[in-house]
Amino acid sequence: MIPDIENSTKEEREEYIRNRFRCISDCDSCGICTMYRNQDPMHVYQEYINGTRNFMDITAEYR
Repeated sequence: MIPDIENSTKEEREEYIRNRFRCISDCDSCGICTMYRNQDPMHVYQEYINGTRNFMDITAEYR
């Protein structure tokens, strides 16, 4: 479940992103790097982590 900005702390959101987009060191089978245009998901979702932008809005931007 994605932590809601209003009901979660910055630390909880950061932990969620860290766990959800964990690098498995196998780019051919993972695809996270390609999906986020070779950017670290922690950077991509920084606004979500900071509580200024919705997770789904950011995700939709990269689809």
